[in-house]
Order: sequence, then structure tokens, then C-alpha cells
Amino acid sequence: MRLEKKLKLRRERHLRLRKKVHGTNERPRMAVRFTGKNIYVQFIDDEKGMTLASATSLSKGNDGKNAANTAGAQRVGKAAAEAAKGKGIEKVVFDRSGAKYHGKVKALADAAREAGLQF
Repeated sequence: MRLEKKLKLRRERHLRLRKKVHGTNERPRMAVRFTGKNIYVQFIDDEKGMTLASATSLSKGNDGKNAANTAGAQRVGKAAAEAAKGKGIEKVVFDRSGAKYHGKVKALADAAREAGLQF
């Protein structure tokens, strides 16, 4: 499949999901984004348009260990859950940003659940 087609399908999935997924102050949206090299997680209150907490594979304490693979996704998922708990966030709405729910996305979500977040 051509790259343009893959990106178009991901964008369509993302727009379809965003119609249903909405974050509030009590239950923010956990937005997950994967690039070729890094992983980004944000906890967003859509009512105010604010990012409440975030975690990334580029954080200082990672020593370059968190690549965009399943092992790195598990570490970032755990770090994201700890960052959210530090801000008092217990429950979230999971936004996979159009990515299919398997592999890296599933590993990140499972690690966040194990660390105490409720989806």
C-alpha cells in the first residue's frame, strides 16, 4: 500500500474517532501519537483546550532507551500514568489518534492500566 493511502486512512480513522472521544477536566483525553522514532502522550482537557500533563520518549530520564517500539511504548505508558497521577488524574478517555489498536498502541495502553489509570 502506498504511503499516501496509509496516511489518508489513518487520518480518516482519526477524524472518525474524534467525533466520539472528548476529554473533560474530570476525565481528560489521553492522546497518543507515534512517529518513526518517538512516542508522545498528552492528557488534554478539551473543554478548556489545555494540556494537563504529558509524557514522551524524549524525556530527560530515559537515556535514549525509549524508542518507538513495544518496549519503549511500555516504558512511556508507565511514565505517562505516573505523570497523570501526579496531576491527580485517575480516569481518562483513550485517543489512539487513528492508529490501529495492536502492537505499540496496545502495549502503551496496557502499561498505563497496570500503573493505575482507568480507561
